[in-house]
Amino acid sequence: MTRPIPDFWRSEPVHRDQASRESLWPVRPDCSDQPPRDEGSIVAPAQVDAALSLLKSRAGLAPPAYKRAIVRRFLLERMRARHLLRAADYLCELQSPADDSEWKAFVSAFTINHTAFFRENHHFDVLAKFARAADAGLTVWSCAASTGEEAYSIAITLCEAGVSGSVLATDIDARAIAAARLGIYDLKSLSEIPPVLCKRYFLRGSGSRAQSARIKPKLAAQVEFGIMNLCAPQWPAGPLFDAVFCRNVMIYFDQATQTDVLRQLARRVKPGGLLFVGHSENFSRLTHDFELLGQTVYRRNTP
Repeated sequence: MTRPIPDFWRSEPVHRDQASRESLWPVRPDCSDQPPRDEGSIVAPAQVDAALSLLKSRAGLAPPAYKRAIVRRFLLERMRARHLLRAADYLCELQSPADDSEWKAFVSAFTINHTAFFRENHHFDVLAKFARAADAGLTVWSCAASTGEEAYSIAITLCEAGVSGSVLATDIDARAIAAARLGIYDLKSLSEIPPVLCKRYFLRGSGSRAQSARIKPKLAAQVEFGIMNLCAPQWPAGPLFDAVFCRNVMIYFDQATQTDVLRQLARRVKPGGLLFVGHSENFSRLTHDFELLGQTVYRRNTP
């Protein structure tokens, strides 16, 4: 008889702040629970501009004009959660060096964590071929890793190619990285993975976790997670990589920021190494450090 897999979780999955699901306005002894008639008096256009400026200067994010209403709504929600009556006070909290937890929550609201295992599958075919031709193990960086599907897909690809390797997975969104470290996924998200690979690299949950699966420890050990802002003036010291996945993140940067990030990436990719970008991204006019091989795959030129 096959023994059931035990319930192997010790940590619960990361959830967004419960405040986003509660009433927007606090109930105070001196007022009703209804919002003020003039919400514009609480978050003025200039304060929305200030929040957008912070997103641009500290995270490189430039939400389009139509998202101003989303920015304003988020400011109101976080003011309620922090029991603040003035947007100016909340903006001060965002800039406080003493506690960056609120800044992390703010950035998380504007980073899109849409990802999937083996998304844009041809990239992993290219990586597998590249890995088999390598003389030694590979080091690969997933620099917009979100909740980890991409990083684990890279690790699986290296294993299936019979190549030893290590994967660094970073993202600016601390909540996404926390979820990635857990490595717990809904079974529906595994639907495009061949069953043989699911059995090889995932553990099926039981009991209350019957509809979830977790990355096996041996595979998880090949992936290191961390938080990093690609728009930081100085990147931390690190190794050179054989390949970098920087997919579907540069589209949120303006051209000047894209150019700066590409320059930084060129310093981290070995000559002849690969850079994978998103299906709607093309940087041939922005950099001479990489040449386009086709299908959104670039190769690092020899300096």
